[in-house]
Amino acid sequence: MKVIEIRNKYLNFFKNHGHNVIPSAPVIPENDPSVLFTTAGMQPLVPYLLGEKHPAGVRLVDYQKCVRTNDIDEVGDNRHLTYFEMLGNWSLGDYFKEESIAMSYEFLTKELGIPNEKLSVTCFAGDEDCGRDTVSFECWKKAGIPEERIYFFGKEDNWWIAGEEGPCGPDTEIFYDTGKTKCSDECNPSCGCGKYVEIWNNVFMEFYKDKNGYSKLSQQNVDTGLGVERMAMLLQGKETPYEIEVFAPVMKKLEKLQKVDSIESRRIITEHLRSSMMIINDGGRPSNVDRGYILRRLLRRMTRHMNKLEINLDELKTVVDVSIDSLKELYPELDTNRETIKQVIIEEKDKFVKTLKNGEREFEKVSNKVKANGEKVIPSEAVFNLYETYGFPPEMTEELAKEEGLEVDMKGYQKLFEEHQAKSRMGSEAKFKGGLASTGEMETKYHTATHLLNAALKQVLGNHVHQKGSNITHERMRFDFSHGAKMTDEEKQKVEDLVNEYIQQDIKVERLEMKKDEALKLGAEAMFLDKYGDDVIVYKIGDVSIEFCGGPHVESTGKLGTFKIKKEEASSSGVRRIKAILL
Repeated sequence: MKVIEIRNKYLNFFKNHGHNVIPSAPVIPENDPSVLFTTAGMQPLVPYLLGEKHPAGVRLVDYQKCVRTNDIDEVGDNRHLTYFEMLGNWSLGDYFKEESIAMSYEFLTKELGIPNEKLSVTCFAGDEDCGRDTVSFECWKKAGIPEERIYFFGKEDNWWIAGEEGPCGPDTEIFYDTGKTKCSDECNPSCGCGKYVEIWNNVFMEFYKDKNGYSKLSQQNVDTGLGVERMAMLLQGKETPYEIEVFAPVMKKLEKLQKVDSIESRRIITEHLRSSMMIINDGGRPSNVDRGYILRRLLRRMTRHMNKLEINLDELKTVVDVSIDSLKELYPELDTNRETIKQVIIEEKDKFVKTLKNGEREFEKVSNKVKANGEKVIPSEAVFNLYETYGFPPEMTEELAKEEGLEVDMKGYQKLFEEHQAKSRMGSEAKFKGGLASTGEMETKYHTATHLLNAALKQVLGNHVHQKGSNITHERMRFDFSHGAKMTDEEKQKVEDLVNEYIQQDIKVERLEMKKDEALKLGAEAMFLDKYGDDVIVYKIGDVSIEFCGGPHVESTGKLGTFKIKKEEASSSGVRRIKAILL
């Protein structure tokens, strides 16, 4: 069964069970500084899990585009992916464990045709924060899973929370038995031997965790996640996701083009290309910070492995076309934006080629110094510096050293690299610390201020101004917008004065629910129009601003204080960035 078939079956099944289909949010989150990318289906829905009313109702179903960056260096093995698609069904204070489990079982066995004997499940064993989940246990028995295939585990296995704080709760996880022999008598779904593969996670979100511990949410929610690539792999009887239709054409093309054989390199190119295209399509661009750095890292690692396969880099355009053609049924937007995606990738490839030339020059300096000192080994620090500063691959350093009759301290380099990797992972996780974006008083004020700033920029610079992104914390706001030139001091002052004028007028902020077409007729602006369903929330601030938005916002502009622009700078080509504070 193909990915598109699984996705459509899933959406239709839950639609027939009273769920409204909502579109995927972009992989680049709006107004959420806690993460670089959308990492889970629940992330865009946090306000609604906490009690805010969703315009599409209390039963939702979607597919969510996700990017997780913790394991980039693991990609190339037989299972890790940076980008993946998550199918999810949601109950916002409506049904709970019994109905959720019954629907999951029906979908897997009836719609996907998975035999009962292939399924095992796990439930939360209970602790001082939350009792043993006997309800889920009984629901699975009732559905038809025998007791010997129902397991209980603790928080490490059967408790879900985004980060250290946020909405959370016990979960029940569903595993597919691949038919492999048990690795031991104790082998069970918590074992990593490969016999059991997790296919679905149903989170019963009824708690909120903060620094003081756990408290009950105002409503009981269900949040589920099913990885579609993994499911397709299992249903198609494949050993790895790289054999399914979303990857196979690129893998085959690379095999034809390569002069040196490496399945690991083919997987890295194929996976990183898809991930990069999804990020670029949703507005991401390569840079040296945050998500731009992740994108740059993906593209450069991909280019490096094309070199490793000795594929002519001019073939990259062809490989991009093959990848888009294999994905356009799932993501028609990739086909629409084909030329832009190709341009960004080729430009970054060209920059990296220059980087490699610089690295070769630096290598020459290092090797000359080593030889001048009468030594034979290039130290680990030099290898790491070439990699970290110049993007120069360590294996290339090793290759060039060999030509010079030198050795390389690769063991020392590996240690430095692992230390760097651990720090990077901690940094990535720190972006998630505190869970998803806080919705405290200051964040709410800054959220409203972005609407006023957008309106003021249009007034001062012109109607070509559109929001391209924002980042909000309790201390400041960052706002990206389309504009081709640096703002003058006079323009900045005019914008600042205009925002403060809107604040002094104490204009009422109205939350309106309506149909998307109706909102567009009113002139409402949206950063990513495709992410909104037919029913939308619009925030109207008098005659100043009207925008599609999920909130939260202050009741009137007078609550914002004084607006102050701290900096205006370039963000990327044709995009400027303003950093501002409220006093």
